[in-house]
Amino acid sequence: MSGGLPDGPASAPVRAETTAPIDDGYARSKTALPLPRVGPRSISGRRGVDWTLKGCLRIALLPGNRVMFVLDRVSLRHDRQPALDDVSLDFADGTVTAVIGSSGSGKSTLLRILLGLEWPDAGAVEVAGQALRGSDVLAVRRRIGYVIQEGGLFPHLSARDNLALLPRHLGWNAARIDERARQLADLTHLPIDALARYPLQLSGGQRQRVALMRALMLDPPALLLDEPLGALDPLVRHELQDELKRIFSAIDKTVVLVTHDIAEAAFLAPRLVLLHQGQVLQDGSIADFRERPASAFVSRFVAAQRTLPELSR
Repeated sequence: MSGGLPDGPASAPVRAETTAPIDDGYARSKTALPLPRVGPRSISGRRGVDWTLKGCLRIALLPGNRVMFVLDRVSLRHDRQPALDDVSLDFADGTVTAVIGSSGSGKSTLLRILLGLEWPDAGAVEVAGQALRGSDVLAVRRRIGYVIQEGGLFPHLSARDNLALLPRHLGWNAARIDERARQLADLTHLPIDALARYPLQLSGGQRQRVALMRALMLDPPALLLDEPLGALDPLVRHELQDELKRIFSAIDKTVVLVTHDIAEAAFLAPRLVLLHQGQVLQDGSIADFRERPASAFVSRFVAAQRTLPELSR
């Protein structure tokens, strides 16, 4: 998967975009989500351009090919250094993508921009067909589950109370919270009795399971994970890689995962995006990276993954 939507026949139907308001709960409609597309990779052979804004060409398609996130020529600098440099990417609904790269390549910045935690200096960002604006950012965040390294759980709250924070704020009653917690405990293979424990009473793997459950409590259409397994020991990490792959398959959501480990990325996601110094160097499958590297750096990055040394006999 290269990240772009496949071209369709020239006669494919096109409609004007109608953007539904973002709601506070994650009521997900398969037919209501608008379908944006950006200029640098606009779909050939399709007609019906809706309108143009700041260089972002948006084409609204009939259901079948939806896009959850769009970055159009996004740039951001930190202390005069480019964190992201003219990045254009889109993430189709229901797909899993791993963003990889060395430390400081812009991976985590990309997630924070999608979530509205940082704002680009230039370019356009869209979430579910709506331009990301400051006035909408809280509602948008409720449509996106977010998992950070080591989980980010509140240590003074039990696992169950960590899960309940946002649902309670949105008016969920205790019965509804507990039912959703039980569903997610079953999904993530977390023992039910662990919900009564505090984070320090949980293992590292259990804390990450609770963090994932918290991100999924409102059943969001999208899930962002920033190095979720980076702080775990190798055995637990291997176990949770298997769990995450199973969960991603089961939940049918748009998933964007950040990791520096290309082997982990290739195991979890069919699409890999390699960032280097804030730029996209390659976007494709692990086969593309191995057989058709876009640059010498891509080749070095792929070859840098160590394997166990051969035993001398």
